[in-house]
Amino acid sequence: MNCVVDGDTFWFGGRKNRMADIDTPELSPPRCEGERIKGEAAKARLLTLLNAGKFSLSSGLRDENEHGRKLRNVTREGRSLGDHLIDEGLARR
Repeated sequence: MNCVVDGDTFWFGGRKNRMADIDTPELSPPRCEGERIKGEAAKARLLTLLNAGKFSLSSGLRDENEHGRKLRNVTREGRSLGDHLIDEGLARR
C-alpha cells in the first residue's frame, strides 16, 4: 500500500476507499495546526497498519459516500483497523 490520502481514506484495487467505521482529522484543509498534526499522524499510522499484512474489505451500511468513495470496513484477523486508530487517539466513531 502506498497511497493513503488521509487517516481514513486510501486507494486500493484501483478504487478510493473510505473507512466506514471511523473519522479522522481533516488534512485538506485542516481547521487548525493541531488538526493538521493529528491528521498527519493518523495518515502515517494507517499506512503502517495497511502495510502490516493482509486485510479484508467489506461493505458498510452504504456502498459509497457522497464523494464517490467506497465505504468499507477494514479488518485484519477479525479486528477493525479503525479500532486501532481509535485506541491510539487518532480517530473517533
